[in-house]
Amino acid sequence: MSDSPDEIHVKRPVTSAAGIPGIQHAVKIAINEMGVVRGARTLLSMNQVDGFDCPGCAWPDSSPGKRSHAEFCENGAKAAAWEATRDRVGREFFSAHSVTDLLEQDDHLLEHHGRLTEPMYLAPGADHYAPISWHDAFALVAERLRSLPDPNRAAFYTSGRASNEAAFVYQLLARRYGTNNLPDCSNMCHESSGAALNETIGVGKGTVSLDDITDHAELIVVVGQNPGTNHPRMLSALESAKRRGARIVTANPLPEAGLVRFKNPQNVRGLVGRGTKLTDRYLPVRVNGDLAMFAGVNKALLAMEDAAPGTIVDRPFIETYCDGFEVVCDVWRALDWSTLESQSGLTRSQMEEFAGDVVGADSVVVSWAMGLTQHRNAVATIREIVNFLLLRGNIGRPGAGPSPIRGHSNVQGDRTMGVWEKMPDSFLDRLGREFGFDPPRAHGHDTVDTIRAMRDGTIDVFFALGGNFVAATPDSDVTKEAMKNCSLTVHVATKLNRSHLCHGTEALLLPCLSRSERDVQASGEQFLTVEDSMSMVHTTRGRLEPGSEHLRSEVAIVNGIGAALLGDVVDWSAMSDDYAVIRRHIENVIDGFEDFEERVRVPGGFTLPRGPRDSRTFDTATGKARFTVNRPDAIDVPEGHLVLQTLRSHDQFNTTVYGLDDRYRGVKGGRKVVFVNAADLADRGLSDGDIVDLISVWSDGERYARRFRAVAYPTPRGCAAAYFPEANVLVPLDSTALGSNTPTSKSVIIRIERSSATVS
Repeated sequence: MSDSPDEIHVKRPVTSAAGIPGIQHAVKIAINEMGVVRGARTLLSMNQVDGFDCPGCAWPDSSPGKRSHAEFCENGAKAAAWEATRDRVGREFFSAHSVTDLLEQDDHLLEHHGRLTEPMYLAPGADHYAPISWHDAFALVAERLRSLPDPNRAAFYTSGRASNEAAFVYQLLARRYGTNNLPDCSNMCHESSGAALNETIGVGKGTVSLDDITDHAELIVVVGQNPGTNHPRMLSALESAKRRGARIVTANPLPEAGLVRFKNPQNVRGLVGRGTKLTDRYLPVRVNGDLAMFAGVNKALLAMEDAAPGTIVDRPFIETYCDGFEVVCDVWRALDWSTLESQSGLTRSQMEEFAGDVVGADSVVVSWAMGLTQHRNAVATIREIVNFLLLRGNIGRPGAGPSPIRGHSNVQGDRTMGVWEKMPDSFLDRLGREFGFDPPRAHGHDTVDTIRAMRDGTIDVFFALGGNFVAATPDSDVTKEAMKNCSLTVHVATKLNRSHLCHGTEALLLPCLSRSERDVQASGEQFLTVEDSMSMVHTTRGRLEPGSEHLRSEVAIVNGIGAALLGDVVDWSAMSDDYAVIRRHIENVIDGFEDFEERVRVPGGFTLPRGPRDSRTFDTATGKARFTVNRPDAIDVPEGHLVLQTLRSHDQFNTTVYGLDDRYRGVKGGRKVVFVNAADLADRGLSDGDIVDLISVWSDGERYARRFRAVAYPTPRGCAAAYFPEANVLVPLDSTALGSNTPTSKSVIIRIERSSATVS
């Protein structure tokens, strides 16, 4: 299938998600990649108590007694099948394909080649990866790290797919080596959520459980989020909420099929009926208009309280548990409605009607994802959501609270395990006592600063535990060149991806087990643990035979490097032989993991403590939940320009591209498309189907993404959208969120021009 924009076909977007087409697509992928019997065995084991956790999103599982036999969604089936494929990439493949040749292939084809089967090494000046033994690979990494003049000239990146056990030993390896350079994928997604929530309620995670959504919430606000593609099992939870009478408000620049109507493939109504209408009120907020929208709703709620004191605002809650309320009230009263309308793209009446929904509900959940976190003012926007919840006491009671939804399995657990460049001294103190060393205290590099450091020649060794760093990060051309400045790049991975081809002077590919594969070590078969978006910690246990006899687990790889680099100062071998040893260390270092081994073996696992939910206690600077002043603003878009957001197609998971279609948005046969309001196209002398160039504008110059098919789409005037990673080249490295340094991939100022490029 070609990804030429000339061959892309577009039809009207659909208005419902899942149903029979979802089943058909999932089954087709599973059979093609895994075969009938193996595919069925794999899918029926996914998200089960004794099975493996979906390698896709971090949506929580139902309690053990409530799970269906097919506890997976279409995209989860794709993710499992993609890693459990029967195709293999070994020494013969690399002998036949040079790095130069592979770089010409698109991301879809690269990963489609299959599973990596043995360690591979790219020597200085070579253009072909060649086999290397595990012993020699570990020795090479250890020697190159020991030769660095400063441990801070190495960076240890982590993808969210790593288990708790792998993440814990990985951060231990980096810190025992001597650096806090621990960039991770959280830096690019929910870092803004963590920064805002830590400041305002004292915990950088959501406070909502799955039962809060399905059984208790009276109003659910879904904002900056597309569950139908990014975490489809959320639609089942929203359906349950709707069936018992909850209202759902959605705010998003693009209408998404999954939030319009859901055809649940696990019941007759979803298969042959019309399904369930989910959204009661749709707010077509402009890109980056969310801060102004919530400020407007808060202003409207306060005006209602001023008109009828004691009827709208939960003053007993505020007086007991909060501070800063009177200051922020003065700011809301002074806000100008015309400015809020201009910034949000909504009318005053739309915001006041939303406020009416709020007043009619005794319990409110706000759920969000990347549509909020990747803007210059992302932290302020999420603080304003906390203000919105605090106004009516919607934290610390059933059916209420903030619910940031992670788009990658165990990305939240990685942070809990210490994968962060700025872990507090309390964690470092306990880690040091447990392992008998003094961890480094200076904060390390996050993802953006790691790219800058590689670009500037101050990082020599880049180690990645999973992920596709080059494709996931902003400013693609800058990132690719930065990687070339490294003396050594190392990637632990299941499948080939673009990052493995944008390498340093030397490069290693270290193939690991997938989630679905059995992990047998010296003490016997192992299980791992993960943490979902709602702080549930539970087991994951692979059931398939490994795809190659040469594969090692992520835990074994990290411990093997630790032993080669640092010797016996830490019990690396013991932690490889028996993962229970790691869990005992975790129990001693991290709060909330008391009796870890026993509690996690209980079907369904256990929930980590969250003070705001459990006891309305807030570990903030003042010991109270904090109202904060977040003066509304929005990205300044020059005349003739648009503000672009990057997003996923339905046929991808993060940077993994399963296919070239987006069934829900009506796109078939390609990914180089840009969604624009028809009137904005007409203003530029363009129309649906034209081939255009996208030019982003930043203080250091312009960036180009050439030959995209323009798609007329119902998005607010002045807004546009395109898929990542194709559009990541347009995101300036230095355009980041205040307070979190997250790339502003949802706030890219662009021009659209008729393409003058010719097909190569």
